[in-house]
Amino acid sequence: MNQAASDPTVQPVPSSVTEQVDAADVTLSNPKDAVISLGSNLGNRLETLQGAIDALEDTPGLRVKAVSPVYETEPWGVAPGSQPSYFNAVVVIRTTLPPSSLLERGQAIEEAFDRVRQERWGPRTIDVDIVAYADVVSDDPDLTLPHPRAHQRAFVLAPWHDVQPEAQLPGHGAVAELLAGVGVGGVQPRVDLELRLPE
Repeated sequence: MNQAASDPTVQPVPSSVTEQVDAADVTLSNPKDAVISLGSNLGNRLETLQGAIDALEDTPGLRVKAVSPVYETEPWGVAPGSQPSYFNAVVVIRTTLPPSSLLERGQAIEEAFDRVRQERWGPRTIDVDIVAYADVVSDDPDLTLPHPRAHQRAFVLAPWHDVQPEAQLPGHGAVAELLAGVGVGGVQPRVDLELRLPE
């Protein structure tokens, strides 16, 4: 008979508590890779992208592992010349946050940079999108994974391919093949600009 069983002052731990602790422990010891797309077409675009990367790095349970080169892209879904061009980049992270918490963090970063959601395809100071989270495929309306249009967007695929040439987009296949399929028209590498990996 062990000591705990013979000691009447020791109460059994409720199974719900044990499950929560086990779940947290699994999360902590099992970080996941995720890919985040950043875009900005208002204000100091490069500074804003760097600020978003630094804010991601400052998130508990999240580490930025790779930062792509910067690409310049014409805005989607609007008349040519009606908005400034975008600077786009992709960040690869390792995180113990679940997708829902990562989404909340991305939205908080957007709010911190005064992102205004007034119109679809409207200009924005910063766009923070979760492209992929490990191998998760989910049609949750709050967070569809992988991002439902990532496989069609050169401004996501090109910078992602730069930092992870062998990457796979869950449910769609190799990023290299997807990029070859959509082409890189309208997506211009800005070799004169550079984003820093947080220290």
